[in-house]
Amino acid sequence: MLKLQNLECGYGRIKVLQGIDFAVGSESVGLFGPNGAGKTTLISAIMGMLKPWKGSITLEGKEIAGQETHNIARMGVALVPQERELFPGMSVEDNLILGAVYIAHAKNDIPSQLEKVYQLFPILKERHAQIAGTLSGGQQRMLAIGRALMSKPRLLILDEPSLGLQPSIVAEVFEVLKALKTSVSILITEQNVRESLRAIDRGYVLENGRIVLEDTAKGLMTNPHVIKSYLGI
Repeated sequence: MLKLQNLECGYGRIKVLQGIDFAVGSESVGLFGPNGAGKTTLISAIMGMLKPWKGSITLEGKEIAGQETHNIARMGVALVPQERELFPGMSVEDNLILGAVYIAHAKNDIPSQLEKVYQLFPILKERHAQIAGTLSGGQQRMLAIGRALMSKPRLLILDEPSLGLQPSIVAEVFEVLKALKTSVSILITEQNVRESLRAIDRGYVLENGRIVLEDTAKGLMTNPHVIKSYLGI
């Protein structure tokens, strides 16, 4: 599905990522690391918001490095950013519909996609006519995920989906992500490693711009470095 090989990129003269080898297949993958490790930079490179200095990014064998973000979205990659980026003055349902209308393979399937999103997040169906800006933070996160799913992505990328959410909402969001694993490839960047490891198949640890660990979720749970640095045990 997605493969990064020997990727290097940064901002100005500052190199942020170096020698990144990374892949996501038909699975759910986590990318973990402290603030400043380069997680969001890596996502920016995948989504075409940042041009790599070196290396390749391929989606199903096709080079996408340097492509425009909207073209990458049309290829089947959907991003849920940290900031949610909703249309606060529009209704919940209108926000969802906007996730599909500009994607050729999704715009003719809006009613069935809406029903799927409402099954995943019943609160969105209950509040479908409510103005998005009046939702709670957790509900807005659900709406952002739902809008991304409206595009019928092959790869769903979530940047820090638990950021700023109360624990009960975090658990609900990750339960949905676990349920989605069978229908869409998923890449999650997170600092909440404990919750993420329950939802993913495999993960990477990124520190100082380099991949320092790669293992199954089970392997990462028992890795001494992960336990000490990220699980607080």
